[in-house]
Amino acid sequence: MSGQIIPRGKNKWLIRVFLGRDDNGKKKYVSKMITGNKKDAQKQLNAMLREKDTGMLEEPAKMTINEYLDHWLETTAKGKVRSQTYESYKKELRLYIRPHLGEYKLSKLNALAIQTVYKQYQEERGLAPATIRRAHVIFSSAMTQAVKWGMISKNPCEHVDLPRKERKEMNVFTPEEAHIFLEAAVYDRWHALYVLLLTTGMRPGEAFGLKWGDIKDGKIHIQRTLIRRGAGWKLDEPKTSRSRRTIPLPETAVDVLKEHKLRQTEQRFKLGEDYHNHDFVFAVENGEPMNLSNLTNHSFKPLLKQAGLKNIRLYDLRHTCATLLLAAGENPKVVSERLGHESITLTLDTYSHVLPDMQKKAAEKLENMLFG
Repeated sequence: MSGQIIPRGKNKWLIRVFLGRDDNGKKKYVSKMITGNKKDAQKQLNAMLREKDTGMLEEPAKMTINEYLDHWLETTAKGKVRSQTYESYKKELRLYIRPHLGEYKLSKLNALAIQTVYKQYQEERGLAPATIRRAHVIFSSAMTQAVKWGMISKNPCEHVDLPRKERKEMNVFTPEEAHIFLEAAVYDRWHALYVLLLTTGMRPGEAFGLKWGDIKDGKIHIQRTLIRRGAGWKLDEPKTSRSRRTIPLPETAVDVLKEHKLRQTEQRFKLGEDYHNHDFVFAVENGEPMNLSNLTNHSFKPLLKQAGLKNIRLYDLRHTCATLLLAAGENPKVVSERLGHESITLTLDTYSHVLPDMQKKAAEKLENMLFG
């Protein structure tokens, strides 16, 4: 018999699944106590038998964290998240979890061991709190699944104290700096791209994945993002469900895009069959998709230097858009929808540096309304 349900008192059951025999011929089992009715016990047994069929059900005492993470990444994470997120999970675990915790037995890992490693990372290696917290979220998710699978009784990550969040100063343009930047970019090939990033708050990957068919009636419809893997590339789903969104464009942005399309069409006819037409709004000379590194090094950074502006990232144009809108008194809900954030809470938390000025303006409005 592959599995057994053994009564152990009122509404208590011992679930046992036979794994085979060891080198000495001794039978091996995985056992789990549950509380509930007979139907609950049968569900647990069925789940454990399915895990046995997929190779996930092993004796916890023998399985290492490394072995478990391999299973979790392949059978759970891979099917739940975007490919780019999956690759980031693998990287975070490889850099920050596996080196010091990977050889622990799954059944023996505890909060103290995890806490000790995080402390060493912070004090000896100087890792940023955000880095540790990011790796911890992924690891905790994996351990939560181990609990659901009945491999461990509780998640050892739950009682780990994480380093305090450090709020970094947002590196954005002021309205004057944004104007100077756009003036400097007027004759740059990627002028339309910079206008779009500043006026829509799009992520660079979303702009690189934008196609002409996504622009209609003065609005852009964000439906995908461009992802690069070495020399290759692919189009993927937007970052979150709310990242699929429609953004109205300012009239100037629409005009700039029209001019950009004319120049792109001329380039396409000039190259003829050598032009690879993927319908991208922003593409390199032969129609292939943009490369963030090349754009940054050959256009964006030189423009900043030419205009005498501070050094920021291309992604910071997105932050600039949000900051300028909030500072101008735009409804945070509208800004959140423009950026494609999961919630307005994320927007307010990310751009909390703007809130004091907003509160000051609110006080001034009340002064005028109530006291004239």
